[in-house]
Amino acid sequence: MAFYRKNIGSLHQAVRIAAGGAVAGAALVYLAGATAWLVALGGAGFALTGLVGYCPMCAVAGIGRGDVS
Repeated sequence: MAFYRKNIGSLHQAVRIAAGGAVAGAALVYLAGATAWLVALGGAGFALTGLVGYCPMCAVAGIGRGDVS
């Protein structure tokens, strides 16, 4: 068993993956320097939470379903 419990649904996961990937890609194409890498890293982190199915900020706020399988 993992140290986390999946707390977002499959549609929310798909949206997070798409939005995070889009932000990361756009940052690398349209921004320059360290700003591009920082924004891309944030987008990649957002996509990763969708890939895993766990949102730490949602868990802290008590948002989401704790019994998703």
